[in-house]
Amino acid sequence: MDPSKQETNQKKDPKTIAKKETEEFQFVVYNTMTQQKELFKPKIPGKVGMYICGVTAYDFSHLGHARAAVAFDVLYRYLQHLGYEVTYVRNFTDVDDKIIRRANETGEDPLSLSDQYCKEYNVDMADLQCLSPTHEPRVSDHIEQIKDMITQIINKDFGYVVDGDVFFSVDKFPNYGKLSGQKLENNRAGERVAVNSRKCNPSDFALWKAAKPGEPSWDSPWGHGRPGWHIECSAMSAHYLSFKFDIHGGGLDLIFPHHENEIAQSCAACQESDVSYWMHNGHVTNNNEKMSKSLGNFFTIRQITERYHPLALRYFLINAHYRSPLNYSLVQLEGASEAVFYIYQTLKDCQDALSQLPEESPKDGKPARTTPDAQECISKLCNEFQAKMSDDLSTSLILTGAFLEALKLVNNLLTMLKKKQQKQQRLLVIQSLVEVEKEVKKVLDVLGLQPPYSYSEVLLQLKEKALTRAGLVEDDVVRLINERTEVRRNKDFLKSDQMRADLQAKGIALMDVGTETIWRPCVPVQQEPEVVPSGGQVRGAIRRAGPC
Repeated sequence: MDPSKQETNQKKDPKTIAKKETEEFQFVVYNTMTQQKELFKPKIPGKVGMYICGVTAYDFSHLGHARAAVAFDVLYRYLQHLGYEVTYVRNFTDVDDKIIRRANETGEDPLSLSDQYCKEYNVDMADLQCLSPTHEPRVSDHIEQIKDMITQIINKDFGYVVDGDVFFSVDKFPNYGKLSGQKLENNRAGERVAVNSRKCNPSDFALWKAAKPGEPSWDSPWGHGRPGWHIECSAMSAHYLSFKFDIHGGGLDLIFPHHENEIAQSCAACQESDVSYWMHNGHVTNNNEKMSKSLGNFFTIRQITERYHPLALRYFLINAHYRSPLNYSLVQLEGASEAVFYIYQTLKDCQDALSQLPEESPKDGKPARTTPDAQECISKLCNEFQAKMSDDLSTSLILTGAFLEALKLVNNLLTMLKKKQQKQQRLLVIQSLVEVEKEVKKVLDVLGLQPPYSYSEVLLQLKEKALTRAGLVEDDVVRLINERTEVRRNKDFLKSDQMRADLQAKGIALMDVGTETIWRPCVPVQQEPEVVPSGGQVRGAIRRAGPC
């Protein structure tokens, strides 16, 4: 099932949202423009318009792209959870210098090359359970809107034409730099192009580029050519959301010059242009250096999901606040894999237990009550979830605390269910399981961590990924389990412990359950010699492995 098709946006009458907006926890977001957290208040009650800058499609997307997509997918889901009707626009840049350069290297048509990687990006997004935006516009499909906006900018004396090129005159826009705080001399000539001596000011940036051989081009009042980088988002956001909308977002690196230039263009074209909240996600770093294609220190989403489940990657990405830097770490990815396995195993055990029970209900027909522990757990989970999410989407603080306590309670209730009890007590336990499970699923759904398929399937996939990382197949583990069973039967417990430790070092944990031994993925551990007092044996101490 494609997660983009999940129906999470149940439309509600805008009037009913007022109740949610006035509850104890009010939604606040960090606004880059004001550099502070602000109470979220949409321009139109009950409706939200958000535009997120997407990828330049010329290669497989990397972990930095995944972080931006997941961060704003969580925002999209949370706004829907609050009852808003959201129009979410995320663009594709399919006309750009980098695309043209790559197409020339491979001998492909630039638009065909970009189309291929737009499709590959959406495959990655589906794997990461990012919901499809309302609109995914491409530059090549909106040339007329772009030309119209450039015409407006020229007519209002903010742009000028030089030999078929059109430039924006930053000197004509006194508020230039208000988002980033950057001075004009710091503008890197449009970021993606070299300094052009024909400009009135070196900081002026291209709105339209005159056609060159081997490049896609379109007719315009200024001659054949193609759009500059920045103008596309101004034109497409205005086309789908108008000049006034609620949220504009993207990666931290887009604040300057891209978003700064967008503001200048949009305000030049329409004086009333206004975005209420500018939101930016932090970088993904590799050895504390920004991960990017230009630096060659990146990992594609595909490279990571070959070895780690996409849901484990999503967990890893939201296990840090979206505005903070996130360092790529195999240890943290292993930890994320272990965490999601525990979540889904707990929910599968709960689902299995409830499905095997006959329908039982109180004789008076009233719903069964829950245990005091369950009532407290549900209340704490709901309050903590709303408190953390409403505080600028503090997802990293949700996955601990009350959420883990809820999973622990589910396991405790499952244990209680196996014991003989009076019917009323049994009903209390069953209803408690049902209600706690329901709240856990609500949290997972908003975070995008609720699998679109069965828990059994996702657990099997997580185990397959763990085997891949360990360089093993299922038969290898079964054989080793059988060998260890024989070793234990011979009471060679030292060797049995060593066999368990050897598998743990590869991320495979053995668990002895009665007379049976089962396995599950774990964070790989490595053994260290442990010095014991004189006369004792040197035994293997286990610790979690560091990054590979």
